[in-house]
Amino acid sequence: MTLTTKAETLRPVPYVLRDKWQETADTWSMALEPAEAWLQADRGEPGQFNMLWAFGVGESAISISGPTHGTGPLVHTIRACGNVTRKLCAMKAGEVVGLRGPYGKPWPIESLKGRDLIIMAGGIGLAPLRPVVYHILANREDFGRVSLLYGARRPEDILFANELSGWRGRMELDVLITVDAADSSWFGNVGTVTRLVRRNPFEVDGAAALVCGPEIMMQYSAQTLLDAGMNQDSIWVSMERNMKCGVGLCGHCQVGPEFVCKTGPVYPLERIANLLATREM
Repeated sequence: MTLTTKAETLRPVPYVLRDKWQETADTWSMALEPAEAWLQADRGEPGQFNMLWAFGVGESAISISGPTHGTGPLVHTIRACGNVTRKLCAMKAGEVVGLRGPYGKPWPIESLKGRDLIIMAGGIGLAPLRPVVYHILANREDFGRVSLLYGARRPEDILFANELSGWRGRMELDVLITVDAADSSWFGNVGTVTRLVRRNPFEVDGAAALVCGPEIMMQYSAQTLLDAGMNQDSIWVSMERNMKCGVGLCGHCQVGPEFVCKTGPVYPLERIANLLATREM
């Protein structure tokens, strides 16, 4: 039985925490499986999110960060920054969380077949883009040149560090990493992720970009891509908002005319550019 009706999707499904591992000082990934096989929910698509419920505390919108194809646990990556996320990150294997979803608009992967791709991520913004990389690697012949440009605050804040090294070693996509600040032990790039665009020249014609991270990072990344000659209709961004319901009812995630949980979180830049450029939006 797959939970698909509107009433059912508003009711959390019990999932068991099968495994959890620490990514950075304040970020963990968790693998979730349904408490009963018949409760298996939709695995979602790259870019979508689930509402995860820490019983007795509340629920929070968390992007799917693992593969969305095939079988296996559902993986979510969570930064402990509030009551709910701190509770989720403190849970132990065998405990039960509530899950409902998936919600939101995904990355337009199918429509990008045959094109060169630039994937730009900042901080934990890499988590919603990781399923895109999994999809590309599983269907590598469907895409042209693929570049992953990633920025973190410090070397110790780099998300999925071992996996990034593995992707670079596979030689199936270009992986460039930068940090805002580092000590003498760091031998990589230092500076904003936008600088990596100049270090990774690309053919504008036919290229598309997927961008996720802090809104100021997305604003400057989008402008850098536009300055390089890319059109607005070839750039997509994923907005992050305080989403409470996931279905556009509560209004917590509203920004301008958009209800991010329902009309987003993934938007073509041409639709959201004026809002993204609004100071302290």
